[in-house]
This record gives sequence, C-alpha cells and structure tokens, in this order.
Amino acid sequence: MPLNGQVALVAGASRGIGADIAKYLGQAGGKIAVGARPEEVRDPRLPGTIHSVTKEIVDAGGEAIPVVLNMRDTESIKAAVKKVVDQWGRLDILINNAAIFVPGSLETVQDRHIDLSLEVNVRSYILSMREVIPHMRAAGGGHIVNISSVGAIPLGPGPYTEDQQNRGGDIFYGGEKSMLEHFSQRQAAMLQRDNISVNILSPRGGVRTPGNRMASNDRENPDLNFEVADDMGQATVWICEQPANKYTGNILYDKDLLEQAGIPLKGPFR
Repeated sequence: MPLNGQVALVAGASRGIGADIAKYLGQAGGKIAVGARPEEVRDPRLPGTIHSVTKEIVDAGGEAIPVVLNMRDTESIKAAVKKVVDQWGRLDILINNAAIFVPGSLETVQDRHIDLSLEVNVRSYILSMREVIPHMRAAGGGHIVNISSVGAIPLGPGPYTEDQQNRGGDIFYGGEKSMLEHFSQRQAAMLQRDNISVNILSPRGGVRTPGNRMASNDRENPDLNFEVADDMGQATVWICEQPANKYTGNILYDKDLLEQAGIPLKGPFR
C-alpha cells in the first residue's frame, strides 16, 4: 500500500471532507487518528462522529483510533498528538481540515464570532503544526496538508459584479485562507531541510457536506444526501506519496492535481 503504515492525524475528521480524507488515507495503508470534537450526534443535520468514522475505516480493513480534538484548545491539541504518538510511536502526516463560517456582515458580526473564526480558521492550524513538527523531525520527515478554499483567491480590483457584491458567508473566511496559504508556503521553505513538506489543498468546486448544507438544511427533516469528497481524498493520498523535500509549498486544487497526475476523478467511495 502506498502509505505503508505511516501515521496520520486528521483534524476535523468526524464528517465531510475530513472524514473522507481519513478514509482514503486508511484505505491507502495509513494508520489514522480520527480527530474532532463530536463523540455523539447532537444535531441530525450533522451526522458522524470520531467513533463512526473510525469504525468505517476499521471495517474496511484499515487501522484507526478516535481522538478527541478541540482545535481551539491548546491543551487538547497537545493531548491528541500525545495520544497518537503513544499509540503508534510516531507521527508522519497531519491533515488540517477544521473550518468555520460566521454569519452576518462586518457591521453586524459579534465579537465572539470574530474570535471563533480566527481561532478555528487560523490559530488552530498554527498550533497543530507547532505540536507535530518535533515528532515529524524525529521520524525523519513528514507531510502537512492544510485544507484551503478557492475563496482564498483574491477578487482583484473592482468594480464588482452583482454576484460578487452579494456573495454571503464570507466575512473573514477567504482572507483567513489566503493568510494560511502564505503562512504555509513560508513554513514549507523553513521545514524543507527537515524533510517536512507543507502543501495546501482545496476543492476546485463546492462539496455538498453536512457543514456546507447546515444553514439551509431543515433540522426537523434534514436532507442527508451529501457528497463524498473522493477527489480530495485521492489528492491527499497522492500528495503524501511524494518526496517531502521535493514536493512542498504547493497551492493545489483537487481536480486539477488528479488530472495532471493521470488519476481518474471518480473514486471507489462514490
């Protein structure tokens, strides 16, 4: 198998893109720590827990453990990484997938939502990377994949179209992801000598995940017809197969990467 027992911590893996990436890494032979907060389903619009995703990986013949991980909490991140290293003796791969949108506009957004957005979309990536780097260095290298978005692509100068003016759900998200991409490339340069890659991966188009559908989904009668992020899963495996000191600092889009690598866009989980 391409990952040959490498140990991966996937943050934000209880559902959606993170869960699908965790399953693909497990299918490729990785040992997967399924990291997230949910241990039980509290909202029918948000199915999936660290335990259900772990079970899917194990039932498919893979190796996985559930890891409670609150990406806003420094001590929780430290404890999660320690649990992974205690379990398998190393840590080779980090997938940072946590993300949140905050409601409203710049004039109406609440202070607590500003803090929440920055803590989840920026600070958590910094903290988790800081925590895993010593373990990757000790293992002789590793791969960090930070999940971004096409929202990071700047709009450029105006005047703007009506669609651009009215686009909702993006007070800070695009700007935070743009900062993440800049930060990731700088870290990629600094970590290259340690054989640690830092790459950025985004879905080229929208993926109908529980998180993306939640605001418009009916809590009493939820639509559970979600998409599987096959392209993100396959692309992540491919990135983690590359030499870490040679393939690093890339800003990548799932479908584009798969087409360039000659990998069919339709995956086994679809």
